[in-house]
Amino acid sequence: MTAVAAITIFVGAYLLIASEKVHRTAVALGGAGLMLLLHITDGHGAFFSEETGVDWNVVFLLLGMMVIVSVLRRTGVFEYVAIWAAKRARGRPYRLMVMLVVLTAAASALLDNVTTVLLVAPVTFLVCERLALRVEPFLVAEVMASNIGGTATLVGDPPNIIIASRGGLSFNDFLLNLAPLIVLLMVVFCVLCRWLFRAHFHYDPELAAEIMELEEREAITDRRLLWQGLSVLALVVVAFVLHPVLHYEPSVVALLGAGLLVAATSVTTQQALDEVEWPTLVFFAGLFVMVGGLVETGVIADVSRAAADATEGRPAFAAMLLLWASAGLSAIVDNIPYVATMSPIVSDLVQRQPGTEGHVLWWALALGADLGGNATAIGASANVVVLGIAARNGTPISFWYFTRYGLVVTLVTVALCVPYLWLRYL
Repeated sequence: MTAVAAITIFVGAYLLIASEKVHRTAVALGGAGLMLLLHITDGHGAFFSEETGVDWNVVFLLLGMMVIVSVLRRTGVFEYVAIWAAKRARGRPYRLMVMLVVLTAAASALLDNVTTVLLVAPVTFLVCERLALRVEPFLVAEVMASNIGGTATLVGDPPNIIIASRGGLSFNDFLLNLAPLIVLLMVVFCVLCRWLFRAHFHYDPELAAEIMELEEREAITDRRLLWQGLSVLALVVVAFVLHPVLHYEPSVVALLGAGLLVAATSVTTQQALDEVEWPTLVFFAGLFVMVGGLVETGVIADVSRAAADATEGRPAFAAMLLLWASAGLSAIVDNIPYVATMSPIVSDLVQRQPGTEGHVLWWALALGADLGGNATAIGASANVVVLGIAARNGTPISFWYFTRYGLVVTLVTVALCVPYLWLRYL
């Protein structure tokens, strides 16, 4: 009965979020409250368990990076980058979008995708305002690029870290096996953007001419604070990349960076916290508790085991089923708890395969979980963060606006993974 109740609460919450009749943060808190009220989970399971509780690493990673971005915003660096990008694109909207999505994807391979969108979003608002363009298509394209680009490396997306730990895979393993495919997917995605967002590429020669006359260096208002902020951000990035060596969680690195930046600069604690997206952080906490209820009652594990039983002894079929099932489930539930639940089962399947043939299952899981996050507005952490930023800036992006583009991108990118996995591994 508890499993039925958990499914009912989660589906009901999901439908409410999709309808947008109730704010998603209120829905997430309500759903989490019901999970606790009905004893589907308890305080320990919700707040302290690594398997079923709030993923505090994600929450505090977001908090730390939001503080760093808040400090950097005061320097004028985002205005600088916005003017620079618009000038390089010569005011052409599609050229500008390609530039921003490629930049986002490349950054997401080194940073995690949430950190990347936190840095890119402010630039996007400024450049779209300068060129009188709708910002929503650019934000949606960028967050999808971040999810695609983050798939390429071990540190690019949190599920990859879980997979690497369970599968004994290195940074180079991800780079050699997934990066070539991600480069191809980004080329296809840039072409897709031309078709998906074609109605929004309005070129204004007068505004473009005004942009070309601007001097980006004049946008910098506090050079001392800029160098302090960039120095701390560089240290944070290096620590992210050296995670396998330093063994500091990304959340710890982000919080240390935020604390150092506030302590070492003239920015007050209140000023640094003013830009934090508190509703987004609370939404994540509630969502993690709801998904934890599904994990606690065995719903996700049952689905995973059924898939494993159906594919045993057939690695090709297992890889394809794992790819598409992971993409579908990651569109509905956050891919972090999904991968955490699925990875022990995949590990068992890999061990049953001769030699290294089973490694294709790890790549199928990573590709499905990471790329499937593009399908819906709550499929990945970066999606939720961008929706929160957009709402805060007065340009809300609806669930269905995001999803109608996300479904197309997910279907195309996941479909392209099929021949890649088949030809290279099977």
